[in-house]
Amino acid sequence: MSSRVWFITGCSSGFGQRLAQVVVANNERVIASSRDMTRLKAAFDKIGLGAHENVKLFELDVTDEESALKTKLTEAVKSWGVIDVLVNNAGYGQLGMLEECGATQMKKQFDTNVFGLLNVTTAVLPHMRERRSGTIVQIGSRSEWSAETPMKGIYSAGKAAVRAFSETLASEVKPLGIRVLIVEPGAFRTEGIYNYGYYDDNMISDYDPTRQKMKDFIDKIPGKEPGDPEKGVQAIFDVVTGTGRASGKEWPLYLFLGNDAERDVRNKCNTMLKLLDSDWNEITRGVSYPVQQ
Repeated sequence: MSSRVWFITGCSSGFGQRLAQVVVANNERVIASSRDMTRLKAAFDKIGLGAHENVKLFELDVTDEESALKTKLTEAVKSWGVIDVLVNNAGYGQLGMLEECGATQMKKQFDTNVFGLLNVTTAVLPHMRERRSGTIVQIGSRSEWSAETPMKGIYSAGKAAVRAFSETLASEVKPLGIRVLIVEPGAFRTEGIYNYGYYDDNMISDYDPTRQKMKDFIDKIPGKEPGDPEKGVQAIFDVVTGTGRASGKEWPLYLFLGNDAERDVRNKCNTMLKLLDSDWNEITRGVSYPVQQ
Protein backbone atom coordinates (compact mmCIF):
# COMPACT_ATOMS: atom_id res chain seq x y z
CA MET A 1 0.00 0.00 0.00
CA SER A 2 1.31 3.43 -0.94
CA SER A 3 -1.26 5.72 0.69
CA ARG A 4 -0.12 7.96 3.53
CA VAL A 5 -0.64 6.98 7.17
CA TRP A 6 -1.93 9.73 9.45
CA PHE A 7 -1.74 9.62 13.25
CA ILE A 8 -4.29 12.02 14.73
CA THR A 9 -4.80 12.74 18.42
CA GLY A 10 -8.12 13.80 19.93
CA CYS A 11 -10.31 11.93 17.44
CA SER A 12 -13.42 11.28 19.49
CA SER A 13 -14.97 14.56 18.29
CA GLY A 14 -14.23 17.92 16.68
CA PHE A 15 -11.49 18.54 14.13
CA GLY A 16 -9.79 15.23 14.86
CA GLN A 17 -12.77 13.05 13.98
CA ARG A 18 -13.66 15.11 10.93
CA LEU A 19 -10.11 15.09 9.60
CA ALA A 20 -10.01 11.30 10.00
CA GLN A 21 -13.13 11.07 7.84
CA VAL A 22 -11.53 13.18 5.10
CA VAL A 23 -8.37 11.06 5.21
CA VAL A 24 -10.36 7.84 4.75
CA ALA A 25 -12.56 9.39 2.06
CA ASN A 26 -9.39 10.04 0.07
CA ASN A 27 -8.23 6.42 0.35
CA GLU A 28 -5.52 7.20 2.88
CA ARG A 29 -5.04 5.48 6.22
CA VAL A 30 -5.49 6.83 9.74
CA ILE A 31 -4.57 5.83 13.25
CA ALA A 32 -7.25 7.66 15.20
CA SER A 33 -6.40 8.12 18.86
CA SER A 34 -8.14 9.25 22.02
CA ARG A 35 -7.60 8.77 25.74
CA ASP A 36 -11.05 7.15 26.02
CA MET A 37 -11.27 4.09 23.78
CA THR A 38 -14.93 3.44 24.61
CA ARG A 39 -15.94 6.92 23.53
CA LEU A 40 -13.68 6.76 20.49
CA LYS A 41 -15.11 3.47 19.29
CA ALA A 42 -18.68 4.69 19.79
CA ALA A 43 -17.93 7.85 17.81
CA PHE A 44 -16.38 5.97 14.89
CA ASP A 45 -19.10 3.31 14.89
CA LYS A 46 -21.62 6.12 14.63
CA ILE A 47 -19.98 7.53 11.49
CA GLY A 48 -19.48 4.08 10.00
CA LEU A 49 -15.70 3.91 10.32
CA GLY A 50 -15.34 1.73 13.42
CA ALA A 51 -14.41 -1.35 11.39
CA HIS A 52 -13.05 0.31 8.24
CA GLU A 53 -9.94 -1.34 6.80
CA ASN A 54 -8.14 2.00 6.60
CA VAL A 55 -8.83 2.93 10.21
CA LYS A 56 -7.11 1.78 13.38
CA LEU A 57 -8.45 3.02 16.69
CA PHE A 58 -5.73 3.67 19.23
CA GLU A 59 -5.90 4.53 22.93
CA LEU A 60 -3.51 7.34 23.84
CA ASP A 61 -3.48 9.81 26.73
CA VAL A 62 -1.12 12.64 25.76
CA THR A 63 -0.53 13.45 29.45
CA ASP A 64 1.19 10.09 30.06
CA GLU A 65 4.87 10.08 30.94
CA GLU A 66 7.28 10.73 28.09
CA SER A 67 8.69 7.20 28.21
CA ALA A 68 5.20 5.68 28.08
CA LEU A 69 4.31 7.81 25.05
CA LYS A 70 7.45 6.70 23.22
CA THR A 71 6.43 3.08 23.81
CA LYS A 72 2.87 3.74 22.63
CA LEU A 73 3.99 5.53 19.47
CA THR A 74 6.44 2.75 18.65
CA GLU A 75 3.45 0.41 18.90
CA ALA A 76 1.40 2.71 16.66
CA VAL A 77 4.07 2.70 13.95
CA LYS A 78 3.79 -1.10 13.82
CA SER A 79 0.15 -0.77 12.68
CA TRP A 80 1.23 -0.07 9.09
CA GLY A 81 4.99 0.27 9.49
CA VAL A 82 4.98 4.04 9.07
CA ILE A 83 3.55 7.35 10.25
CA ASP A 84 3.70 9.91 7.45
CA VAL A 85 1.62 12.65 9.05
CA LEU A 86 1.29 13.44 12.76
CA VAL A 87 -1.60 15.73 13.68
CA ASN A 88 -1.42 17.04 17.25
CA ASN A 89 -5.06 17.91 17.73
CA ALA A 90 -5.82 16.78 21.31
CA GLY A 91 -6.39 19.59 23.78
CA TYR A 92 -8.94 21.50 25.79
CA GLY A 93 -9.72 25.05 26.77
CA GLN A 94 -10.20 26.15 30.38
CA LEU A 95 -11.63 29.63 30.78
CA GLY A 96 -10.95 31.72 33.86
CA MET A 97 -9.39 34.86 35.29
CA LEU A 98 -5.63 34.53 35.62
CA GLU A 99 -5.34 35.39 39.31
CA GLU A 100 -8.15 32.99 40.13
CA CYS A 101 -6.65 30.16 38.06
CA GLY A 102 -3.06 30.67 39.11
CA ALA A 103 -0.16 28.41 38.24
CA THR A 104 -2.01 25.26 39.28
CA GLN A 105 -4.65 25.56 36.56
CA MET A 106 -2.12 26.82 34.03
CA LYS A 107 0.08 23.78 34.64
CA LYS A 108 -2.92 21.49 34.22
CA GLN A 109 -3.70 23.16 30.89
CA PHE A 110 -0.06 23.00 29.76
CA ASP A 111 0.21 19.30 30.67
CA THR A 112 -2.23 18.53 27.86
CA ASN A 113 -1.96 21.37 25.37
CA VAL A 114 1.81 21.98 25.51
CA PHE A 115 3.84 19.24 27.21
CA GLY A 116 1.60 16.44 25.96
CA LEU A 117 1.80 17.77 22.42
CA LEU A 118 5.58 18.10 22.62
CA ASN A 119 5.98 14.59 24.05
CA VAL A 120 3.89 13.05 21.27
CA THR A 121 5.94 14.98 18.72
CA THR A 122 9.29 13.84 20.12
CA ALA A 123 7.99 10.26 20.32
CA VAL A 124 7.25 10.26 16.56
CA LEU A 125 10.33 12.18 15.44
CA PRO A 126 12.86 9.30 15.69
CA HIS A 127 10.76 7.34 13.19
CA MET A 128 10.49 10.33 10.84
CA ARG A 129 14.19 11.12 11.17
CA GLU A 130 15.09 7.57 10.26
CA ARG A 131 13.02 7.82 7.08
CA ARG A 132 14.06 11.45 6.39
CA SER A 133 10.41 12.16 5.72
CA GLY A 134 7.27 13.27 7.56
CA THR A 135 4.82 16.05 8.28
CA ILE A 136 3.91 17.37 11.73
CA VAL A 137 0.69 19.37 12.04
CA GLN A 138 0.24 21.41 15.21
CA ILE A 139 -3.32 22.58 15.89
CA GLY A 140 -3.00 25.98 17.52
CA SER A 141 -5.59 28.73 17.89
CA ARG A 142 -6.24 32.32 16.87
CA SER A 143 -6.70 32.92 20.64
CA GLU A 144 -2.96 33.42 21.04
CA TRP A 145 -3.28 36.45 18.75
CA SER A 146 -6.01 37.97 20.95
CA ALA A 147 -4.63 37.07 24.37
CA GLU A 148 -5.73 40.43 25.78
CA THR A 149 -9.25 39.00 25.94
CA PRO A 150 -10.14 38.34 29.61
CA MET A 151 -10.57 34.71 30.77
CA LYS A 152 -8.57 33.23 27.88
CA GLY A 153 -5.16 33.71 29.50
CA ILE A 154 -4.06 30.16 30.28
CA TYR A 155 -5.43 28.76 27.02
CA SER A 156 -3.88 31.53 24.92
CA ALA A 157 -0.55 31.13 26.71
CA GLY A 158 -0.47 27.41 25.91
CA LYS A 159 -1.24 27.95 22.24
CA ALA A 160 1.38 30.70 22.04
CA ALA A 161 3.94 28.31 23.51
CA VAL A 162 3.06 25.69 20.90
CA ARG A 163 3.52 28.21 18.09
CA ALA A 164 6.87 29.38 19.44
CA PHE A 165 8.47 25.97 19.88
CA SER A 166 6.95 24.72 16.61
CA GLU A 167 8.66 27.58 14.78
CA THR A 168 11.96 26.41 16.25
CA LEU A 169 11.12 22.79 15.49
CA ALA A 170 10.41 23.63 11.85
CA SER A 171 13.90 25.06 11.38
CA GLU A 172 15.53 22.13 13.19
CA VAL A 173 13.84 19.32 11.26
CA LYS A 174 13.66 20.90 7.79
CA PRO A 175 17.19 19.66 6.88
CA LEU A 176 15.99 16.15 7.82
CA GLY A 177 13.17 16.18 5.28
CA ILE A 178 10.43 16.81 7.86
CA ARG A 179 7.83 19.58 7.52
CA VAL A 180 5.90 21.44 10.21
CA LEU A 181 2.53 23.13 9.76
CA ILE A 182 1.11 25.41 12.47
CA VAL A 183 -2.66 25.62 12.07
CA GLU A 184 -4.36 28.64 13.66
CA PRO A 185 -8.14 28.18 13.47
CA GLY A 186 -10.71 30.76 14.41
CA ALA A 187 -14.02 29.75 16.00
CA PHE A 188 -15.47 26.63 14.36
CA ARG A 189 -18.85 25.05 14.98
CA THR A 190 -17.68 21.79 16.55
CA GLU A 191 -19.38 19.95 19.37
CA GLY A 192 -18.13 20.09 22.93
CA ILE A 193 -15.63 22.90 22.52
CA TYR A 194 -17.07 24.82 25.48
CA ASN A 195 -17.69 21.76 27.69
CA TYR A 196 -14.96 22.69 30.16
CA GLY A 197 -16.73 25.89 31.17
CA TYR A 198 -15.33 28.38 33.65
CA TYR A 199 -12.94 27.93 36.53
CA ASP A 200 -14.89 29.27 39.50
CA ASP A 201 -13.32 27.56 42.53
CA ASN A 202 -11.46 30.69 43.58
CA MET A 203 -13.61 33.66 42.59
CA ILE A 204 -12.37 37.12 43.59
CA SER A 205 -15.12 39.71 43.86
CA ASP A 206 -13.06 42.49 42.26
CA TYR A 207 -13.29 40.56 38.99
CA ASP A 208 -17.05 39.98 39.14
CA PRO A 209 -18.01 42.68 36.57
CA THR A 210 -15.38 41.59 34.02
CA ARG A 211 -16.13 37.91 34.59
CA GLN A 212 -19.85 38.36 34.13
CA LYS A 213 -19.41 40.47 31.02
CA MET A 214 -17.23 37.79 29.43
CA LYS A 215 -19.59 34.97 30.45
CA ASP A 216 -22.52 36.81 28.88
CA PHE A 217 -20.52 37.18 25.68
CA ILE A 218 -19.10 33.63 25.54
CA ASP A 219 -22.38 31.92 26.42
CA LYS A 220 -23.90 33.29 23.21
CA ILE A 221 -21.22 31.78 20.96
CA PRO A 222 -21.98 28.01 20.80
CA GLY A 223 -23.86 27.19 17.62
CA LYS A 224 -23.03 30.55 16.06
CA GLU A 225 -19.32 30.10 15.33
CA PRO A 226 -18.55 31.29 11.79
CA GLY A 227 -16.21 28.43 10.87
CA ASP A 228 -17.44 25.34 9.02
CA PRO A 229 -15.40 22.44 10.46
CA GLU A 230 -15.77 20.29 7.32
CA LYS A 231 -14.21 23.07 5.25
CA GLY A 232 -11.54 23.59 7.90
CA VAL A 233 -10.30 20.00 7.93
CA GLN A 234 -10.49 19.79 4.14
CA ALA A 235 -8.15 22.79 4.01
CA ILE A 236 -5.69 21.01 6.32
CA PHE A 237 -5.83 17.87 4.17
CA ASP A 238 -5.32 19.90 0.99
CA VAL A 239 -2.24 21.64 2.37
CA VAL A 240 -0.63 18.47 3.70
CA THR A 241 -1.23 16.57 0.46
CA GLY A 242 -0.66 19.49 -1.93
CA THR A 243 -4.03 18.94 -3.54
CA GLY A 244 -7.26 20.90 -4.04
CA ARG A 245 -6.92 24.57 -3.14
CA ALA A 246 -3.30 24.01 -2.09
CA SER A 247 -2.23 22.54 -5.43
CA GLY A 248 0.84 24.27 -6.80
CA LYS A 249 1.32 26.46 -3.72
CA GLU A 250 4.55 26.73 -1.74
CA TRP A 251 4.55 25.01 1.66
CA PRO A 252 3.45 27.43 4.41
CA LEU A 253 4.66 27.30 7.99
CA TYR A 254 1.34 28.78 9.14
CA LEU A 255 -2.22 28.04 8.08
CA PHE A 256 -4.79 30.55 9.33
CA LEU A 257 -8.37 29.32 9.11
CA GLY A 258 -11.32 31.70 9.23
CA ASN A 259 -12.04 35.39 8.80
CA ASP A 260 -11.86 35.85 12.57
CA ALA A 261 -8.40 34.29 12.64
CA GLU A 262 -7.26 36.68 9.90
CA ARG A 263 -8.76 39.62 11.78
CA ASP A 264 -7.00 38.80 15.05
CA VAL A 265 -3.63 38.22 13.40
CA ARG A 266 -3.87 41.47 11.46
CA ASN A 267 -4.93 43.39 14.57
CA LYS A 268 -1.97 42.06 16.56
CA CYS A 269 0.52 42.75 13.80
CA ASN A 270 -0.88 46.25 13.25
CA THR A 271 -0.69 46.99 16.98
CA MET A 272 2.97 46.00 17.10
CA LEU A 273 3.86 47.92 13.93
CA LYS A 274 2.01 51.01 15.17
CA LEU A 275 4.03 50.94 18.39
CA LEU A 276 7.31 50.50 16.52
CA ASP A 277 6.42 53.43 14.26
CA SER A 278 5.32 55.72 17.11
CA ASP A 279 7.37 58.21 19.10
CA TRP A 280 8.29 55.33 21.42
CA ASN A 281 10.64 54.31 18.64
CA GLU A 282 13.36 56.63 19.98
CA ILE A 283 13.45 54.55 23.17
CA THR A 284 13.44 51.28 21.25
CA ARG A 285 16.45 52.42 19.22
CA GLY A 286 18.14 54.39 21.98
CA VAL A 287 19.63 51.57 24.05
CA SER A 288 22.52 50.38 21.85
CA TYR A 289 26.22 51.11 22.07
CA PRO A 290 27.38 53.92 19.79
CA VAL A 291 28.11 52.72 16.29
CA GLN A 292 31.83 52.26 15.78
CA GLN A 293 33.10 54.30 12.84
